[in-house]
Amino acid sequence: MEQADPAVLKKLQQFDSPTVFNALVKLGGLPNEQYTDHTIRALLPGLGAVVGYAATVEVTTNDADAPAVPWVEYYEWLHGLQGPLLTVMKDVDSRPGRGASFGDGMAGLHQRLGVVGAVIDGTVRDVHGIERVGLPIWAWGAVPGHGVFHLKGFGGSTTVGQLRVHSGDLIFADADGCVRIPVAQAAAVAQAAAEVRDMEAEIHGFVQSRDFTFATWRARQPG
Repeated sequence: MEQADPAVLKKLQQFDSPTVFNALVKLGGLPNEQYTDHTIRALLPGLGAVVGYAATVEVTTNDADAPAVPWVEYYEWLHGLQGPLLTVMKDVDSRPGRGASFGDGMAGLHQRLGVVGAVIDGTVRDVHGIERVGLPIWAWGAVPGHGVFHLKGFGGSTTVGQLRVHSGDLIFADADGCVRIPVAQAAAVAQAAAEVRDMEAEIHGFVQSRDFTFATWRARQPG
């Protein structure tokens, strides 16, 4: 699995997802849909942003007749991956979200195996317990229960919040959602994000300054 310099990941973590998205646009232009939609919500935004490599999982939460892979096989695979990891889980049940796909017990074990956050296309439970563990979590929302919880598979490709994700993808996630960063471009994205942040700080500073008038603002606009 291709990985970026850990120092670059640390640099990326100082930004926010809109800035990272704008950096991707600065480098590659529009259209760009390398981000999750509104269904993937940060349930614990106070835990901050994370950057990690996707470890993909698909589960069913209530379908008792669904084929099941032993969960220990998934955890053994996870244990063998090089982090930081971001679990990316899809509920593929016939009634996705009806039962929780993730809880505080899973949060603790995942964290011990190198996972820095979890993105769930479905629901979770034990949100306060997950917060005590300190694992940032993204999902549709929360429910109190689950049904027959089966692991369908792991390590392949899946879709969360209308974003197609492959194991090993580099994902940035914060209060606004998740953005995929090409691993080979991680350093360039970090540099572009710094440039975007500086440019936006100058714009915001001018708009809030005593020098602002519509005429002076208009004179600064292209075209």
